[in-house]
Amino acid sequence: MNKSVYVDNNATTAVAPEVTEAMLPYFTEHWGNPSSMHAFGGNVKKALDEAREKVAALIGAEHPNEIIFTSCGSESDNMAIRGAVDAMGGHPHIITTRVEHAAVLGPCHYLEDKGFRLSTLEVDAKGSLDLNQVLELSMSGKKTVASIMWANNETGVIFPIPAIGSIVKQGGGVFHTDAVQIAGKLPISVKDAPVDLLSISGHKLHAPKGIGALYARRGTKVTPHIMGGHQERGRRAGTENVPYIVGLGKACEMAMENMQKDALHERKLRDRLEAGILASCKGAHVNGGGAERLPNTTNISFEYVEGEAILLMLDDVGICASTGSACASGSLEPSHVLRAMDVPRSMLHGSIRFSFSRYNTDEDVDYVLEKLPPIIKRLRELSPFAND
Repeated sequence: MNKSVYVDNNATTAVAPEVTEAMLPYFTEHWGNPSSMHAFGGNVKKALDEAREKVAALIGAEHPNEIIFTSCGSESDNMAIRGAVDAMGGHPHIITTRVEHAAVLGPCHYLEDKGFRLSTLEVDAKGSLDLNQVLELSMSGKKTVASIMWANNETGVIFPIPAIGSIVKQGGGVFHTDAVQIAGKLPISVKDAPVDLLSISGHKLHAPKGIGALYARRGTKVTPHIMGGHQERGRRAGTENVPYIVGLGKACEMAMENMQKDALHERKLRDRLEAGILASCKGAHVNGGGAERLPNTTNISFEYVEGEAILLMLDDVGICASTGSACASGSLEPSHVLRAMDVPRSMLHGSIRFSFSRYNTDEDVDYVLEKLPPIIKRLRELSPFAND
């Protein structure tokens, strides 16, 4: 192996050195409990409050107390959906899309099994939503809880969340968005979007794994699912993970400072990689290429080639990519996102996601463009279908 190139940043990002540095004192010097009455705990509580302010600033929240710290994006999604449904009472109509992350689809299908009505919105071949679907379901006259992602984790396709939120709120519903992939990559503001609940995850924006947050707009009722303590204003019991919360706050601060520069850098790398692959690899197609996308993400299908085989051969030469969501790793089923987009069967199993971060370089793209085309050529030669 001559080189290691990591282009799987939608799965997880490297912890920024500045984030690690900010966290370290809270493992060693400032290890008190932020709920303690003494000054040693009070100093830790101050750091927790400062981190909450930084997370709130990243998403344009009106008040830091609208931020609830969780263990990850999946917990935030579950807390939002199940908590909102439980707080609403009765049997509200649940609305989501076919292309959501498993952390949203999981609780939605769980509630469906419990007797709740669930509607899943379709997407077109570009991965985009038809707002008329949202309008029809939101205006049905029944109480609704809608959960629709801001940006897709596999294709990077961005949904018009301000418009969708307006429709849901007009119908009197509660609106949650999974913003795990877009937070820190592009500007978002809950002041400008009628969002009641919003999920983020630290390890998608150069903070550690094991820390996330849920934004809950003031007045939005969410039943806590971890009970037994007063922490997080009674909304999530358990002593706060202070070092990781501090790390998340620092990562959010850095994202705000570097977002424009990082997005420009990542889009340049993404576009050059796409152009190079399409020019050098027969039967390549960009999934969601006709829609607005995250600047760092491309999902490319290779006709008559198995994605797992591509990944294994890329790994042999030190290139780390993925076939889609890391949470679906190990599944032999084709991507539910690409199936929803009606990607042809000849391409459905041959999809690779490349996702960049601020730490990727032009040399990384050069290396992928050097190693990938011969791999695709070899696999197509072995395919029993490629030459039919």
